[in-house]
Parts: sequence; C-alpha cells; structure tokens
Amino acid sequence: MFNAPRLLALILPILCATPAFAEDKAPAPTAEKWVSLFNGKDMKGWTPKFTGSKLGVNYRNTFRVEDGVLKVSYDKWDKFSGEFGHLFYKKPFANYRLRVEYRFVGEQVKDGPGWAFRNAGAMLHCPAPKTMDVKQEFPVSIEVQFLGGKETGERSTGNLCTPSTHVVMNGQLHKEHCTNSSSKTFRGDQWVTIEVEVRGASFKHFVNGEEVMSYDGAQFDDSDLPAQKHLKKLKKGQSREIKSGYIALQAETHPIEYRKVEIMKLSP
Repeated sequence: MFNAPRLLALILPILCATPAFAEDKAPAPTAEKWVSLFNGKDMKGWTPKFTGSKLGVNYRNTFRVEDGVLKVSYDKWDKFSGEFGHLFYKKPFANYRLRVEYRFVGEQVKDGPGWAFRNAGAMLHCPAPKTMDVKQEFPVSIEVQFLGGKETGERSTGNLCTPSTHVVMNGQLHKEHCTNSSSKTFRGDQWVTIEVEVRGASFKHFVNGEEVMSYDGAQFDDSDLPAQKHLKKLKKGQSREIKSGYIALQAETHPIEYRKVEIMKLSP
C-alpha cells in the first residue's frame, strides 16, 4: 500500500542535503600556462644595453634572431674591451616561473676574460633598464648563472651571482658574490634547460627539472654604488628587499643561443 508520509520522510533529507553539497564544491583551479617572451622571429619586446652605449643600441649587432633562435654572436667583433651586454624584456614581474633553454657555441671573443668562458645568465629583479648608467657593467640584480663545462674538471650551472645585491641562505645574510649550485657539469654544445621559481624575494633554481639551490631575502647591497642609488629612493622604514623587477639575458663574450624564453605567472 502506498504510504505518502513515509515516502516524504525518506525524500526530504536528500533534498535538504543537496544544496549544501553544491555550495561546498569549489570551482576547478585555472591552469597556469607558459607564455613565450621570445616570438622566434625577432626581438620585439626586448631592448639591449651595452656598457659604454646608450639604452637601445645593439652594439655590433650582437643580439640577433636567426633560424628561430635568439643568438649572442661575436662575429662582428675584433676584440672585447669591456662592453658587457644585457637584453631586457619590456615589463617587470614579481611572482613567476622562468624557463630558459640555452646552449653555448663557437669560440669566445678575443680578450674576453677567462671567467667568462662559456658564461652567461639571466638577470632577475633588475630595476628599470633606463636607470643604468652608460658605463655600468651589470644591472643591480639576482643573476641565475649559465655555465658550460671545460674539457676537464667540474663546473656547475644554475649558480647564483649577486651584482649589487645580497641574499639570505640558511637564515644568514649571504654576501658571497657567486655561489655554486649542486648541478652536474654540461660540456659541449648541448641544450640545457634552467627554470627559476620566483616568489617575491625568494628563489629556487632547477636544472633539467632537478632543484639545485634555493634562497630568499634578495636585497640591495648598501655598500655598492649602483644599489645605493636605488636605496635612496626608498621611503623611511621601507624594506630593502627586492621583490620584483625586469628580466635580462646576458652577453658576456662567449656566443650563446637561447631557444626558449618562457614565463609562467604564479599567484603571490
């Protein structure tokens, strides 16, 4: 026999519970996507700065795009006389993951310093490139160093260098200019992928997918002249930590090719 009161008693709890489940269901997160900063055709969005030259001067056509690759070439140079180069992207970033695929090729330009053999890097958290002095060699930055191995001996890549800056490692202010990562040595002309996870003043380096170093507390070095110029602009009580800035790729006397330069924006 049909029993309406009993059926209603069974259905009501289900109906009452359904809205609660619907309200608790969180929306699916938006997938974070890689975006290329290099279009594979030209240097649109990028501006060169060489020591001794004004911003925008591509000294001896060193930075160029050929065969879909962004190149640092020294075929129009006779010798090096201190003209370090940097190629700046047009906008600053704060929280992101940067991915660069690079390889060293050819021979170092004549009179290039010994330490610059198969040496380049990505300069992160740079102040606006227009603030660089004409004769300034390196931007105030956190440098993720790219190194190629020599015929013998170990030489890690994905290292840290700190032009006009300091960082904090293991809870202590770290003032060493360059610090090696735990990566292996990469010899020859092979492609290497370096990723950097940046969250404000904190950094993690990855080489071919393996984490090789981390640190935080990126900040201006108050004993360094280029940094002092920016420290003077800080308001009273403002932190000297550097939590955002521009990205630049280096030209440090050895030919190098960049196949990919990609960024993934991260939430704070």
